[in-house]
Amino acid sequence: MNNDLLIAQAAELEDIRKIAAKAGIDEEYIEPYGKEKAKISFDLINKTKDQPDGKLILVTAINPTKAGEGKSTTTIGLADGLSKAGLKVMAALREPSLGPVFGLKGGATGGGYAQVIPMESINLHFTGDMHAITTANNLIAAVLDNSIYQGNPLQIDPEKVVWKRCLDMNDRTLRDITIAQNKKSNGVERKDHFVITVATEVMAILCLSSDIHDFEERIGRCIVAYTYDDQPVTVKDIGAAGAATVVMKDAIKPNLVQTLEHTPVLIHGGPFANIAHGCNSVIATKLALKLADYVVTEAGFGADLGAEKFLDIKCRVAGLKPSAVVIVATVRALKMHGGVEQADLDQENVEALLEGTGNLAKHIESLKAFGVPYVVAINKFSKDTPKEVEALLNWCKENGHPVAEADGWAKGGDGMQELAAEVVRLCDAPNAYKPVYDTEQTIEEKIETISKTIYGASGVEYSDLAKEKIATFIKNGWDKLPVCMAKTPLSLSDNEKLKGRPADFVIHVQDLSISAGAGFVVAYTGSILTMPGLPRVPAAVNMGIDEEGKTYGLF
Repeated sequence: MNNDLLIAQAAELEDIRKIAAKAGIDEEYIEPYGKEKAKISFDLINKTKDQPDGKLILVTAINPTKAGEGKSTTTIGLADGLSKAGLKVMAALREPSLGPVFGLKGGATGGGYAQVIPMESINLHFTGDMHAITTANNLIAAVLDNSIYQGNPLQIDPEKVVWKRCLDMNDRTLRDITIAQNKKSNGVERKDHFVITVATEVMAILCLSSDIHDFEERIGRCIVAYTYDDQPVTVKDIGAAGAATVVMKDAIKPNLVQTLEHTPVLIHGGPFANIAHGCNSVIATKLALKLADYVVTEAGFGADLGAEKFLDIKCRVAGLKPSAVVIVATVRALKMHGGVEQADLDQENVEALLEGTGNLAKHIESLKAFGVPYVVAINKFSKDTPKEVEALLNWCKENGHPVAEADGWAKGGDGMQELAAEVVRLCDAPNAYKPVYDTEQTIEEKIETISKTIYGASGVEYSDLAKEKIATFIKNGWDKLPVCMAKTPLSLSDNEKLKGRPADFVIHVQDLSISAGAGFVVAYTGSILTMPGLPRVPAAVNMGIDEEGKTYGLF
């Protein structure tokens, strides 16, 4: 079978106007970017706001490994499977970041015969949303530093600037830098660092805003610095809210594309789930729910991160009620959680597989705490043996977990019919969804609830810096916001080396930050980084354009 790129390049795309018509969108409401993608006008969003909602299906997964879980592939394949069953369906996905594309993880458009296209465009510049977010963020940083240089009328302490510049790229050299060196005309010299674009508050705000006016109000509330007497300074205070909103005027509109099987897909926003809230935009999700009977979406990384934030932050903020959750598991990843090294994954090992089911069991237990019906999706790989798949199916059935095989990678929508049927059944099952904590709880109580209920931790330890930050947040009235945990995605703990289902571990909260515009507190655990680095051999070094003008090396 061809690789993902060759499959995508061989695909015959339908004109985006035809895809819009399939989704029930009149041509007057689309703003085409060529023939293959389009922005959706807010006129349609306003027109459909009183229509009934469809069913919302979340796709999440076990803790990811280098073996890959195929969460996006399952999401896209499920949408195609539901469509092939004759149902009106849309998918609502995040936009890829260039960091993973050129680094190690790859893109976010699925794989095999369960892909969103045009794959190359979506994984690279797409409609320019990432560039707009980067520009808006850095515009605020420039205005802030200029205010300090131009007489500092707000009495900002340069050592208490908290707004960081960004770049949508993995570049470890930008983690700790000094700006405005050498000349006084360069500005006020101070230490600074970059974050990756998808970790910025601008990205979080884009994904939680209801419209452009809500965006402007939220961006104006963002804390950029503190004065010499420790008073917070906002984007509105420095006069940058309006300009940042102007930059985002088009980026706020969701993007319409299609799957290989021409199912309509809205792709909009793309925060990482290990350092942000990991969900696509509320705007895109809500529009999809007005247009389709079934909407399939995903949240980044494992259920301990993406799903928790989807259910505790996004659904709470947007007033959404998910109808079902799909938990993606793979034989390969479960074997790694059971102690198998990556080099040995192709060897049959039922014992290690069953040992690794502890990780799956914890995620199921955690999702039960939210009260939403769930199903385990076994995302199949070609090297999975019949005995391994049978063992996992039996484990699920013996423990009373709904389960279905998913073969979208090899067969597209045809390989997802079993899962599609189970999801439709679950959407009509009893549903007692609720977040796992109350925002009126203290910051420590919210962190401890997530750590104990979702991760399985025995307790939480706070650094002196974290304790100081909590006291500051209480003083400023930020303690009643939801909490966004920044944690490694590779383990239920904050130690990426602890695979499977670790026990008797403590979550270490090293620092906190306030995202007043997005509306949550971020708690940093372990050694989490907001600017990733490239691996020893980045994916970028194997990319190029061949003699026929076609891209190669992009997955």
